[in-house]
Amino acid sequence: MSEKKNVKTLRTALDNLPYGDKNTDVRTFIRHSSHLPEGVTTGMIRRDVIAITWPSFVELILTQLTGMADQIMVGRMPGQEGVMGLSAVGIATQPKFMLMTIMMALNVGATAVIARFRGQQDRERVNRVFQQSLILNALLGLFFMIVGVIFAPQLLRFFAGSGLSDATFERAVSYLTIQFYGFVPMVLTFTITAALRGVGDSRTPLIYNTTANVVNLIFNYIMIYGHFGFPAMGIVGASLATIIGQTVAFIMAFIHIYGDKHYVYFSFRERVHYDHVLMKNVINIGIPSMIEQLFMRGGMIIFTRTLTSLGDILYATHNVCMSIQSISFMMGQAFANATTTLTGQSLGKWRLDMSVKYARETEKLGVLASAIASVLIIVFNRSIIGIFNSNPDVIAAGSGILWLIALTLPIQSIQFILSGALRGAGDTRFTAIVMIITVFVVRSVTVLLLVNVFNLGLWGAWIALMADQMIRTALIVWRFRSGKWALARKI
Repeated sequence: MSEKKNVKTLRTALDNLPYGDKNTDVRTFIRHSSHLPEGVTTGMIRRDVIAITWPSFVELILTQLTGMADQIMVGRMPGQEGVMGLSAVGIATQPKFMLMTIMMALNVGATAVIARFRGQQDRERVNRVFQQSLILNALLGLFFMIVGVIFAPQLLRFFAGSGLSDATFERAVSYLTIQFYGFVPMVLTFTITAALRGVGDSRTPLIYNTTANVVNLIFNYIMIYGHFGFPAMGIVGASLATIIGQTVAFIMAFIHIYGDKHYVYFSFRERVHYDHVLMKNVINIGIPSMIEQLFMRGGMIIFTRTLTSLGDILYATHNVCMSIQSISFMMGQAFANATTTLTGQSLGKWRLDMSVKYARETEKLGVLASAIASVLIIVFNRSIIGIFNSNPDVIAAGSGILWLIALTLPIQSIQFILSGALRGAGDTRFTAIVMIITVFVVRSVTVLLLVNVFNLGLWGAWIALMADQMIRTALIVWRFRSGKWALARKI
């Protein structure tokens, strides 16, 4: 084991505890979750959770707000141009995320493995995993960038079907093609972020992603509407502004990890040797996550093609509601990031008691935060939609959907947080199976029935989405209570 004493890293209550017993049954701690190790208090557990969660939450919320700003600025272009722009941005994100699934899967594996080695205070293996993951993602990112640039129209047609107007489709192609030119720096930034989160550093990603978001907003203002001598480029300007911001984030992130000043680092002076055993662990955790994401995207194809058949107005409304739901989800995701990190580190030290206590405390805090967000959504629902688009049809259709989002948000946050614990433990096979069942089967079948057979329109689509979320939550809670996740992957 190798810890460099002068390297700063987040210290938690876990660092002060001895190694646990590898033969301990985690179900004991699940049944008796009030148990705490000697010298550890609930306040210490809560402080650890908050220390990782708050920077991650601010980072995610600002990133989501920037994405919303893209939609708001595009949606406020005059007349029908705004509605077409909203639909174009919404559909263009789908194929982009589909090609990101492999890199996202590897990042899940990297975070889980790095968290284990951080728990063991083994900096050398932390960075061997990180450096190899960074190089692998660079090569895959370059390949998918080329694929995306060449086949952008075909990818969009596959996702959208024939429901979009020709004008909206052309705008979506322009937006997506530009996005793929910025694919490599975006992917590498995600990899660096995943590694930093694995060691508990959520503040550094906050800094570089916040800076990138500010850059994005500035260039949105300049390029979408045409200011400071720039022509008004509309949706093309929004896409260019996004990749400029992403490139800034990558440059800042790489500057931070270059050299060996920080716990996670990369240096061209050190030769990276391929470590089959370490990368096998990353890939074994990542592959189920990749399958999960691919099936999720498959379900989204069916979902999206069904919704585009409703026309530009309702599809634009759907995208607005999805953005609002996404920003509320950011709380759950931030708490999930903390659970993934702390669960992985606890299991690396074989402190099963701490892994359960961290998950339970994170769940309580996450549900409370989601309940507050639900109240705000209910009170200000029409005003929130009006920020995106002033079309009365969009506001009328979306206000009811926001009620549905608000009522189910606290339950969905439980799913996010406990899924984070499962991923931190490397239990990605179960989460993949759950995703296949709920997104690819439950959501897809239900949306086809409710929209095409029972003619429930946008309401039918969102009822299907919520059915997926509720069933997924029930399955994830069951898995967590079973305790099998804690021994799912030995590293």
